[in-house]
Amino acid sequence: MNAAVTISPAQPEHAEALASLLDELDRFYGATEIEPTGQRIRRVREALFSDPPAAYALLAWDKERLIGFASYSYLWPAAGSTRSLYLKELYVSEDHRSAGVGRLFMDELCRVAVEHDCSRVEWTTDDDNPGAKQFYQALGYAPDPSKIFYRLAGDHLLPPASADASRLPGAPATT
Repeated sequence: MNAAVTISPAQPEHAEALASLLDELDRFYGATEIEPTGQRIRRVREALFSDPPAAYALLAWDKERLIGFASYSYLWPAAGSTRSLYLKELYVSEDHRSAGVGRLFMDELCRVAVEHDCSRVEWTTDDDNPGAKQFYQALGYAPDPSKIFYRLAGDHLLPPASADASRLPGAPATT
């Protein structure tokens, strides 16, 4: 690995570089439309540097060039009354993959988790992302078969005003 690669927490002055890398991430996932740069920079600032922040990010730099990021949040409760660090996204530019940057991120995320009294680090990866699955397997990390991931998005986030929550599919019976 290039000894010039460093990992550091995102700072407000990094918002533009991170917004640019998020464009690359969106293209990696197949996006055909990219939101305007100004809007993306504003969203980065709101997510990472508001009070309280919605998330945190670690950035990988090769000298002055941003080459990757790992975004994370804290979840509570985890085991007992502890919290966990939830890794939402780990992305490394294509020209820096397989160079140890991902391992640097995972090592730093574990250090941050310990520093913040987290009992675990958790994450998901897309089933159709063989590179990510191979990466985690190479680090010795196995998937947790006891978990199933669910997602609600778009119109499903807001149930109709007339919906009675107790009648929604899967809602526990009330007495």
